[in-house]
Amino acid sequence: MSGHHQTLALLLFSAFIAVTLGITTWVSRNRRGSAEEFYAGGRLFSPLENGFAIAGDYMSAASFLGISGLIALYGYDGMLYSVGFLVAWLVVLLLVAELVRNCGRFTVADVVASRMSERPVRIAAGTSSVTVSVLYLVAQMVGAGSLVALLLGGTSEAARSWTVIGVGALMVIYVSLGGMRATTWIQIVKAVLLMAGAIAMTVLVLARFHGDFNQLLNSAAERSGHGRDFLAPGLRYGGDWTARLDFVSLGLALVLGTAGLPHILSRFYTVPTARAARRSVVWSIGLIGSFYLMTIVLGFGAAAVLGSDEVRKSNAAGNTAVPLLALDLGGGAGSTGGTVLFAVVAAVAFATILAVVAGITLASSASVAHDLYASLKRRRARQHSEVAVARVAAAGIGVAAIALGLLARDLNVAFLVGLAFAVAASANLPVLLYSLFWRNFTTRGAVWAVYGGLVPAVLLVVLSPVVSGSPEALFPGVDFHVFPLQNPGLVSIPLGFLAGWIGTVTSTELPDEAKHAETEVRALTGAGAV
Repeated sequence: MSGHHQTLALLLFSAFIAVTLGITTWVSRNRRGSAEEFYAGGRLFSPLENGFAIAGDYMSAASFLGISGLIALYGYDGMLYSVGFLVAWLVVLLLVAELVRNCGRFTVADVVASRMSERPVRIAAGTSSVTVSVLYLVAQMVGAGSLVALLLGGTSEAARSWTVIGVGALMVIYVSLGGMRATTWIQIVKAVLLMAGAIAMTVLVLARFHGDFNQLLNSAAERSGHGRDFLAPGLRYGGDWTARLDFVSLGLALVLGTAGLPHILSRFYTVPTARAARRSVVWSIGLIGSFYLMTIVLGFGAAAVLGSDEVRKSNAAGNTAVPLLALDLGGGAGSTGGTVLFAVVAAVAFATILAVVAGITLASSASVAHDLYASLKRRRARQHSEVAVARVAAAGIGVAAIALGLLARDLNVAFLVGLAFAVAASANLPVLLYSLFWRNFTTRGAVWAVYGGLVPAVLLVVLSPVVSGSPEALFPGVDFHVFPLQNPGLVSIPLGFLAGWIGTVTSTELPDEAKHAETEVRALTGAGAV
């Protein structure tokens, strides 16, 4: 890329970072320092504000960079991500949003611990939440590295590595200083920027083809190198039965995983009531649905305008399709319009990454402090010491995410998020649904449900072609994979539900019917909710 691209994009990066650091500083001066302020922003956000923040949290680098890239490379099969990410919100709206808001306080573990032995449940749920969060963070780090590699011409591995480190450092600053209030406003600003950028790009793509979507699809098929197969199922997931099962596994993970993501569930605690939580989800579904429709246009647009080979040449996983499309739509390399549009899209993508990593880091540090630390310290853990631990935990999680992000830098970001969704659906969703809807659920069942989904999911990923045994693997030089699927959801999600059932029916503990009745009334009416 030319020096103009670099200069303008870096200026816009710097402007966004300056604005968000300003928000963080302002919030840090006006906070009360309580756990409720740090974890939930004082529960003062309106449904509209929280809806934009949820959308900002959810529309990650995987959405903006990864999904469009997969569609540009694989056509119809890449669209599974857009459909899966959107359909997942029906599960959240109908089964989770209001009930979680009424039953919990700050984290997923609060919902389960309200009717179980607190310590083992909190340790299990906290461990699971941190694992999911770190996996999700890695995807954002990889997206940041790909973006800056493109900006600098793809020549500097050192610059790519330093970008990942810089993003990690910024997210620790946002969370440590500003807590939930600063993170929410950063996500709102980012959501507005991302929607504006996506709308502008979609209009330009459709204008290139005179508003004829059929012509867009035909051009994409011609330039993809696959002909009409590009518009039909099976290009990525139709080769054999293993690929088809992978398709089903990924679909299950995407549809069920959102309802178990810690950083999404924690957003329901930032509004004053359960009704506000539900209205937040309605707002976010409108924004997210519109956005995912636009990613389909952008993905096929990248294939039609650039060609799949050009996208693959820039980044084998397709992560740079949208910035390259922006460059072409603006007038091409060297043009003023191309320079400006490329820089704006790159800056929006970078803003997306920073906002999402802040939200995930806050949720995972809350799990460490509120669930793990508070459980180990029991009642002696005071609120101010818990918040201090959360700030230290943010730094530790940042270091882990940076290290894994450097290791996984050549994988597609949407694919990495698919793994995080699989772990969330396997470990968090079973224990959440059982706690809310099963009268006889016990502490052993809760612990077994979490570990019965978490351990197989992580183990199957380690033993899958994602880690070894293929040219695109984390360790391409070795082969210890024995599990054929790239996404473990098809196996690990049923195992999580099964383990929870077995743990409950074999438990000697008598279920506390009074506590279940109290939880049920609280979940459905909000009586006694924090």
